[in-house]
Amino acid sequence: MTQNATRKRPPLAAYFQPRMLLMLALGFSSGLPFLLIFGTLSAWLREAGVSRTDIGLMSYVGLAFTIKFLWAPLIDQVRVPVLANLFGKRRAWMLVAQAVIVAALVAISFCDPSKSLMPIAVGAVVLAFAAATQDISIDAWRIEAAPKAEQGAMAAAYQLGYRFAMIGSGAGALYVAQYVSWHFAYLAMAILMGIGVAAVLFAPRMEENAVAVAGEDAAQRVANDLHLTGTSARAFTWIYRAAIAPFIDFFARHKWNALLILALIGLYRVPDFVMGVMANPLYIDLGFSLAEIATVVKVAGVWLTIAGALIGGLAVARFGILHTLILGASAVMIGNLIFAWLATQGNDITALTIAISAENMAGGFAGTALIAYMSSLTSSAFTATQYALFSSMYALPGKLLGGLSGVMVDWYAAHPNIAAMLVGSDVVAAHAKTAGYVPFFLSTALMGIPALLLIFVVLRREGEPNQDAGSGG
Repeated sequence: MTQNATRKRPPLAAYFQPRMLLMLALGFSSGLPFLLIFGTLSAWLREAGVSRTDIGLMSYVGLAFTIKFLWAPLIDQVRVPVLANLFGKRRAWMLVAQAVIVAALVAISFCDPSKSLMPIAVGAVVLAFAAATQDISIDAWRIEAAPKAEQGAMAAAYQLGYRFAMIGSGAGALYVAQYVSWHFAYLAMAILMGIGVAAVLFAPRMEENAVAVAGEDAAQRVANDLHLTGTSARAFTWIYRAAIAPFIDFFARHKWNALLILALIGLYRVPDFVMGVMANPLYIDLGFSLAEIATVVKVAGVWLTIAGALIGGLAVARFGILHTLILGASAVMIGNLIFAWLATQGNDITALTIAISAENMAGGFAGTALIAYMSSLTSSAFTATQYALFSSMYALPGKLLGGLSGVMVDWYAAHPNIAAMLVGSDVVAAHAKTAGYVPFFLSTALMGIPALLLIFVVLRREGEPNQDAGSGG
C-alpha cells in the first residue's frame, strides 16, 4: 500500500486490517503470563498457607519487566539459529520466548507450594524473564509491521488483547482453580498460549534491511586506534552496535530535545501509578463489599479501559500523537479529580461507577497514546532496544512515587484542616475516614501538569511525529 493510500484511509478503517487481528492475538499472548506471576500466583500461595512476607518477596520476580532493556540489544542483534532463517528475527525470538513460557507454566502446574516454595519461585523467575523477552520481540514486531499512521490502532489492538488475557489469567484461572484445581488452572493457561504461537506462525515476516548506524565509523576508528583486530575488533563493534549505538542514535536524531522526551515519557503516567496504589484501600474504606468492587472495578472497569484504548487509537489517527497525548494527560487528571470527589460520597455505588468509568477510560486512552508515541520514537535499526528502554522508563518514576502514596494519605489524614479548606469542614466531619484521600487525589491530579507542559514544549520544538512515513521495518 502506498503512503498516500495510508494517509487517505479513514481512521476507523485501520482496525479492520488483517494485522490488527494478529496484534490482538499477540497482545493476548503478551498479557497472559502477567497475572500468573503476580495476582493469580499470590492467591494460590496464600491459599496454600504461604506467609504474606514470602508472597511479598515473590513479587520481586516482576523486576524482569522493569530491566528488560538490559537484554533487549540481544533481541535486536542476535539471530536465533535455524528459526531466524525460517521465520525471521522477530518471530523467531517470539517462538523461543513462548516455548519457555509454556514450559515454565507446565512446570509450575506440577508444583505444590504447601510443601516447597522454591520450585515455584524458580519457575516464576523463568516465566518472568521469558514473558519480558516475549514483550520485547512483540513490541518490535508491532512497530515494524505497520506504518506510523496505524501505530495508534496497533497499540489499541495490543491493549485489547492484553486485557482479554488478564481476564483469562485472572478471573478465568481462579474459576478453574475453584472448580478443578490450581494445577489444572496453570496447565490451562499453558494451553491458551497456543493462541500466541498461532499468531506468530501466521504473522508476516518483516524485512531485515541493513541500516546505517550512527557513529559506527567513529567506533571503527576507535577500534583501529586501540589496535584491535580479528575477533576482538568484531566483538568491540558488536558491543557498540548493540549497547551504545541505540542511545547515540536517539540523541543524534533529537539532540537536546531527547532529554525533554525522556522526561515526558517518565512523567506521563505518574498520576495513574501513584493514585492506583490507593484506589483499592479507598474502596474498602468507603465500605464497598468485595463483590461490588469485583463487579464494578474488575469486570466493568476492564471493558471501559478497552473502550478508552480503542478511542485513543482513533484519536491518534485523527489528531496526531502529541495532540492525543495532551488529551490523554488532561483526561487522567480529570479522572483523579473525580476520585477526590468519590472520597466525599460515602458508600454510593453510582459514584463508584462514575469514578471507575472516568478513570479507566482515561487510562486506556492515555495508554494507547503513550504506546503510539514511544513507538514513533524508535529507529528501525534498534526497534527492540529503544522501545524496551522507553517502556521500562515510563513506569519507573510512577512506581517509585507510588510506594509513598500511603504515606501521603496518612499525612493528609493527620492534617484534616487541609481537606477542610478544599471541601469544607462539614464534609470532612461526615467522611472523616476518607478525608485524607481528598487532598491526596488532588495532589496526584496536579502531578500530571509537568508532563502536560512538556508535551507542549516538545510539540513546539519538534512538531508532530511524521505519521505518513513507513515504519521502517
